[in-house]
Amino acid sequence: MNETYNRVTNESGYGKKVLSILPWNKVKVPEDKNIPHGDMPGDKIEIEDGHITKAEIIFPKLVEMIAKAADSNEYGRCVIAVCGGSGVGKSEIASLLSFYLNAAGIGSYTLSGDNYPHRIPKYNDAERLRIFREAGIRGMADEGCMNAENFAIVQKWQQEEDDANEAHVSEYGWFKSYLDAGKKALAGYLGTPNETDYDEVSTIIKAFKDGADTLTLRRMGRDESALWYENVDFSDKKVLIIEWTHGNSDYIKGVDIPVLLNSTPAETLAHRRSRARDGKVDSAFTTLVLNIEQRELHSQAHKAKIIISKDAELITFEQYSQLMDGQF
Repeated sequence: MNETYNRVTNESGYGKKVLSILPWNKVKVPEDKNIPHGDMPGDKIEIEDGHITKAEIIFPKLVEMIAKAADSNEYGRCVIAVCGGSGVGKSEIASLLSFYLNAAGIGSYTLSGDNYPHRIPKYNDAERLRIFREAGIRGMADEGCMNAENFAIVQKWQQEEDDANEAHVSEYGWFKSYLDAGKKALAGYLGTPNETDYDEVSTIIKAFKDGADTLTLRRMGRDESALWYENVDFSDKKVLIIEWTHGNSDYIKGVDIPVLLNSTPAETLAHRRSRARDGKVDSAFTTLVLNIEQRELHSQAHKAKIIISKDAELITFEQYSQLMDGQF
């Protein structure tokens, strides 16, 4: 799939056309904020003024980088990855950047990386939990902490969906063996090829940059019957924007411009609480997953070509490092 295709016309030197966008006259987003967005089935975006502010700040710098990347590709094409933690606005900002490019006559398509896990969401969530719990139980056994009394306590927490709660360690020191082993195993799954088909995404990127006029793209919904492929016309596309938590992963090949939408763990938690009904917090397991993903984002941040802070400021990697110092 996506290895045999017709090619668009060679268009070297396309960067000059891209640069003609600058100086950029800002494009007004429709009042209803209804613009094309990522290609995940059922995905909805809620564009707010903060998203528009960030996208407008990113866009001129991004245009300069797109021009350079386009000049290095014989078809004038460029791949961007918009990444960041939960609730940081990846879908919205990626959609806005595509909207601005298309409005300027630079064909752009927004691809959602969430179409490419090996399992549909409910099965992937179950697999994450299975890995954590199985490793946790094994960790207890390895550390000599497994007995009927301790297992009964852990089993109760599992049934209450509270077995990832670090607060239990203060009262039950042996529980650290469960938690540490579970965390380690979960970190070995999240964002790795065990969870996601990075090879398929990399193949799409390679074909796009090789001038493919049509790409076959995956669609993944929420249940077993909502998984299919579509042939998408890319004959007029010069930019592919991938919006995805894992868009800056070492497992992906061919991304030209990683864009990191940064937020600290505390900012992410505050955002999720503000969006939750009645201020309800995430489960301990969900919080653990988010923390592991944020650590992974942090480890990859040095590769980002553009970093924008939660306060909508473009920052260098050095400034980012200072901002994140002591967060993990």
